Amino acid sequence: MPVDAQQLQKIGLFKDLDLPLLAQLATHSRLKTYATDETVFQEGDALPACLYLLAAGSLRLTKVSESGKETILRLLGADEVFAAPALFGDGQAPATATAMEPIAVLTIERDALLRGFQAAPELALHLLGIFNQRLQHLHNRVHGLVSERAIVRLIHYLEYFAASAGTEAVPEGQRLRSHLTHYQIARSIGITYEECVRLFKQLKGAVAYQRGGNITILDPDQLTAIVQRQAD
Repeated sequence: MPVDAQQLQKIGLFKDLDLPLLAQLATHSRLKTYATDETVFQEGDALPACLYLLAAGSLRLTKVSESGKETILRLLGADEVFAAPALFGDGQAPATATAMEPIAVLTIERDALLRGFQAAPELALHLLGIFNQRLQHLHNRVHGLVSERAIVRLIHYLEYFAASAGTEAVPEGQRLRSHLTHYQIARSIGITYEECVRLFKQLKGAVAYQRGGNITILDPDQLTAIVQRQAD
């Protein structure tokens, strides 16, 4: 469906841009909705030269190894950019993108975005900052998979979602706004489903897990202490 300048201005990436520039971008933008579990694209698909931005909902990016094992690369929330190769690379989808709930995906044609960079260089710098953060996150994740114990990776994973997606106060502690199932976590930090369940049992008293991926941080100081003990 078409997009107008006012809609673009509500998105964090574009909120500081002038309406005339947003109006130009809007004429080359489209918003498409997807139902829960619907695939946005498959790994290896040819993608049109566009910026992809998740405008609403949550999205799962996965890859399948030669052995057939699925790994969850990232769980995205609203306002996050994804599918970078469509904008800067070879135009092939680097992973499979699947809606975790009803979502809306905004696409903006690359040529229009490049013209936007000329008019507002700060937009280009902002995008570079986003991709730099992505690379740093990937570096940290690879380093963690190689050098950290599984329980430390789990704690860091929970802390990441607490910081990025936020929490809400409940009587027991701080509940993560993101719903993270055992399966999703296991595939994200490189362990089995069974090991993930076992690790949550070890964290009993510090973290509470409820059916459906509702996770509550009960004692953040205890989590910090566990990480420090593992580092000694």
